[in-house]
Amino acid sequence: MTTAKRLEGIGEYYFSQKLREIEELNKQGKNIINLGIGSPDLPPHEDVIKVLNEESAKPNVHAYQSYKGSPVLRKAFADWYKKWYNVELNIDTEILPLIGSKEGIMHICMTYLNEGDEVLVPNPGYPTYRSAVKLSGGVCVDYDLKEENKYEPDFASIEKRDLSKVKLLFVNYPQMPTGQNGSKALFEKIVAFGKKHNILIVHDNPYSFILNKEPLSLLSVDGAKDIVIELNSLSKSHNMAGWRVGVLVGAKERIDEVLRFKSNMDSGMFLPLQLAAAKALSLGKDWHDSVNKVYNSRREKVYELLDLLNCEYSKSQVGMFMWAKIPAKYKTGYELADEVLYNSNVFITPGGIFGNAGDNYIRVSLCGSIERFEEAIKRIKNSN
Repeated sequence: MTTAKRLEGIGEYYFSQKLREIEELNKQGKNIINLGIGSPDLPPHEDVIKVLNEESAKPNVHAYQSYKGSPVLRKAFADWYKKWYNVELNIDTEILPLIGSKEGIMHICMTYLNEGDEVLVPNPGYPTYRSAVKLSGGVCVDYDLKEENKYEPDFASIEKRDLSKVKLLFVNYPQMPTGQNGSKALFEKIVAFGKKHNILIVHDNPYSFILNKEPLSLLSVDGAKDIVIELNSLSKSHNMAGWRVGVLVGAKERIDEVLRFKSNMDSGMFLPLQLAAAKALSLGKDWHDSVNKVYNSRREKVYELLDLLNCEYSKSQVGMFMWAKIPAKYKTGYELADEVLYNSNVFITPGGIFGNAGDNYIRVSLCGSIERFEEAIKRIKNSN
């Protein structure tokens, strides 16, 4: 049996492959400390879990749900966007709950891309952008994000190429993996670029609450709805990665277009889960401050770890990772990551998995207890 041509050039997701290797090493008694993956280890707020438990016990909540999500959840997203981003959204027409924002990336690509259509993707950037474009028949066109340019798109350079086939531009601020924060000035440039070239901007925005004092939405720019759709998620902001609750927001026309594809792919989320997510969205500043207090203490430990490895990094990064430049003695981040894995039994992520512009970098997740970071530091010290 042969696989479809659309899978040609699509490899297994790096972390899926690497986790199997780590599993084998653990079977050998290595007890690997995994500092590579951004899976929140803190629990959701207790009131969120309480709502899920109470609602799940009701007899009338187990049927199929609306493809557009519960009105309760859509209102909660609208209130959340107004409160934190100062963005007005129509509850009925401009909000589409998702089973995690990752699926939204695929829905968008399948909705808008024909064979040969081009998509501007960040390098380094989230690997799913690239795979979703390819699976949809599109062609990835890298735009490099460089440290000397604050990891912002160089629009002057991008505009030197033929953009006539480009339909989408993926942007992601706070940026993953570099930790670069967004700004109103940058967002205004992005919107202006999209309008100038009639390119739909897809902003992936799951990290805006982690170690970030001023959450921003690209839709807060005047006129952004004309050319921008935004993905958001409760995975990182509310410690609900496994719950798979995300959202797509934008103009009614864009939501309706994506829904045409999405409604043929899946059904609505379990209602108690949606109601619990609505509760999570109602949490205030105290919740985010408590989460960020933990991440801040962990980040201090990661600074120690990176100093041990003689890496260079900026302390202005936001989000749940640290991005760091490797010492010159290593050819790539893969070399350093493997050395740390096999010599110290600590897994960190090589920057090259996010594109070749990340080859000279590594990324460390802030997901793990202080004790785990201290043990990782101890192991690296002992192996040096």
